[in-house]
Amino acid sequence: MSRILPALAVLLLLAPGALADSLWPTNANRSMLADRRASRAGDIVTIIVQESVASQNSQSSKADKASKANNAITQFLFPLAASAAGTKAGAYPGTAFDGSNAFSSSGAISNSASLTSRAAVLVTDVLPNGNLVLEGVRHVAMGGERQYMVLRGIVRPEDISSLNTVPSTSIANATVEVITEGSLTDTQKKGWLTKLYETLRLY
Repeated sequence: MSRILPALAVLLLLAPGALADSLWPTNANRSMLADRRASRAGDIVTIIVQESVASQNSQSSKADKASKANNAITQFLFPLAASAAGTKAGAYPGTAFDGSNAFSSSGAISNSASLTSRAAVLVTDVLPNGNLVLEGVRHVAMGGERQYMVLRGIVRPEDISSLNTVPSTSIANATVEVITEGSLTDTQKKGWLTKLYETLRLY
């Protein structure tokens, strides 16, 4: 009996530690030497936005149309030598018509834009294949101007660098939306009266 009591005391002392170990997974806390790249929901990853868009389109059309009609009476009942009926100054009436129409138009559109920025986003979900779902919003207010950058997409863990960054060109289903608000942005927009005039004008 004297040997059993010390053994029970040792078990009671070790029991709280064993229970604590069973409540938390062994990899819940990363060590200092662990890979710091995002891999779980709630982790943060930095997106390096480098987007450029260029489009160019030109179109031209041309249409020509010409028509000509001539009608003349060479004889009315009797030859001109036998009868002058229906003539004037020795000639029968006749009609002649010439018409032409031409249309030509051309237009060209050229547009280019580029965006370079950095933004930290959250890993909102981990797909069954291991890919990470990213989503985040960046809000910058300066000089009365407000800019919102919305970023969404799916990235493979191997595309994330050791610095925990990923280029926007490596993100699938990427959505990079920039919304700007403020007085400076409003001055660059056409007023409703100008838009109405351009819609109703005939040329």
